Amino acid sequence: MKITSQMVKDLRDKTAAGMMDCKKALSETDGDMEKAVDFLRQKGLAVAAKRAGRATSEGTIECYIHAGGKIAAMVELSCESDFVAKTDGFKEFARDLALHIAASNPVAITREEVPEEIVAREKDIYVQQALDSGKPENIVEKMVVGKMDKFLAEICLLEQKFVKNPDFTIQELITDLIGKMGESISVKHFSRFQVGV
Repeated sequence: MKITSQMVKDLRDKTAAGMMDCKKALSETDGDMEKAVDFLRQKGLAVAAKRAGRATSEGTIECYIHAGGKIAAMVELSCESDFVAKTDGFKEFARDLALHIAASNPVAITREEVPEEIVAREKDIYVQQALDSGKPENIVEKMVVGKMDKFLAEICLLEQKFVKNPDFTIQELITDLIGKMGESISVKHFSRFQVGV
């Protein structure tokens, strides 16, 4: 199939990937737009994996204030170079991330950072609920594992569904951004404030 400049432009508008990357993706997928998007996303995953261990000592801090000053969030998003930190795409993602944090109130960035007392308390509740419902011991354990997995996915920033597009998790969006920017990107810190809490 002949790849037209309009097809490349459409794919670029859809993914924000580079022109040559879009052309290659369309060539590899015989002009199938959906497969080309998947191809670019997979490429982004590969770039992210290669860059995972690199130091992120540059970045930006963005804030979001909502509900007439009643809720606010601040996030530090890091990258490898000052050049990427100053791009509109990077700054816009940091702002979206601050908005997401204000809206979804995560407890930690990753599962490993969730305080042990929160995990233990939640697990005890799930075990008691399962036992009270009369389930046998071996079923209780499986139920608790499933419920804990769901609970942690809901409170860990990287696993949460993005409030503006629930088809993607925050980690998937970061991985996609890594593919576009060509640098390692990570969330270093975040804080959420709410009046009266």
